[in-house]
Amino acid sequence: MRYLFLILLSVLLFQTASSQIYEVGVFAGGSNFIGDVGATNYISPNQPAFGIIAKWNRSPRHAFRASVIFSDLEGKDSKSDDPRRVQRDYEFNVGVLELSAGMEFTFWDFDLHKPGLKSTPYLYTGITMANHDNYYFATDGTYTSENTKSWAYGIPMILGYKANISHHLILAAEVGARYTFSDELDGSVPDARFREQFSFGNTNSNDWYVFSGITLTYTFGRKPCYCNF
Repeated sequence: MRYLFLILLSVLLFQTASSQIYEVGVFAGGSNFIGDVGATNYISPNQPAFGIIAKWNRSPRHAFRASVIFSDLEGKDSKSDDPRRVQRDYEFNVGVLELSAGMEFTFWDFDLHKPGLKSTPYLYTGITMANHDNYYFATDGTYTSENTKSWAYGIPMILGYKANISHHLILAAEVGARYTFSDELDGSVPDARFREQFSFGNTNSNDWYVFSGITLTYTFGRKPCYCNF
């Protein structure tokens, strides 16, 4: 899976600019976690998140997109509305490096080769891979490293709004939830050697995390022909 991501990213960054328009830029914002430890607010950034993003605008209505984002995910039971979590008083902090690739769809045509201000809401989805260290909570509640790493695969669901602020710059604001196929990010379900003794929480509900922020991208490439795709 990671090789498919690298291939797509290479295409986005190094494809010749003779046929389509491209974007490269940065993401800056915050992250919050939704799982078995900490608060369960859907949009409540509590740690900074930074990354890079690249797009290949294949038509005025859709673009292939790839990104690399780094953040810490933090959860504190003391900030939860659940009195049982507050009493338990667990907390964790784990760094994640997320790779994502997929497709972005705009609600309206977003043709950067036409003059004037253009803006549109958009949706993005695809696949994510979040690399993270593994931890578990010992009997006394101590957050303890397993000295291993894992990849948490997931599906991003991002809603945003973007507009061109100059001939070559596009500014966007977005909120993106990631549903993961893992319950290990917060240490509630450790690896097999610790699982039976130290698992807790709802094992039928996987972890989520949310990135909220802005992107600023630079566009380049000659006027495209969208007629063949």
